[in-house]
Amino acid sequence: MTGKILAGAILLAAVIAGAAMYYLQVYAFYEEVQPTGTDDVQLTTLDGRRETILYEDFKAIDAESSPIRYRACFTTRTPLSTLLATYEPYEGAAPRNAPGWFDCFDAEAIGAAIQNGTAHVFVSERNREFGIDRVVAITEAGRGYVWHEVNDCGDKAYDGTPLGEDCPQPNTGGN
Repeated sequence: MTGKILAGAILLAAVIAGAAMYYLQVYAFYEEVQPTGTDDVQLTTLDGRRETILYEDFKAIDAESSPIRYRACFTTRTPLSTLLATYEPYEGAAPRNAPGWFDCFDAEAIGAAIQNGTAHVFVSERNREFGIDRVVAITEAGRGYVWHEVNDCGDKAYDGTPLGEDCPQPNTGGN
């Protein structure tokens, strides 16, 4: 009888721990970002200046637990041809999955649109924090998506490879 009670307690603890981990990963750390309405979507021009583009219907989430948890969705009426002629493209971007409840951001569909050329990715801000770039993808239909991308310097820093001269020095938080 004691063995059944012990097995039941272990099973109950495992179920509770699993549910808690799921909740923490999918819901607990994310917060809705309150839009400013004026500078939520910025792109870097071909000459290196950051400019706000016209946007509507902005929704975003973020979490302090990781620099790559930021996701946002919006619409723009600015033609993609104008954006391509004005703003710096970003090569190699791949959107990461968002929590299922943030339903405007479908990483698989965004990635497919990038692959087939119906969406283009632009630089919003390089090294927003060390090793992390903010990028913006915009489709031909005017749907836009924002996320954070680990750049080459971030990849090197996280895997222990020497940074090299192309990378800025990471901010270690010390003085």
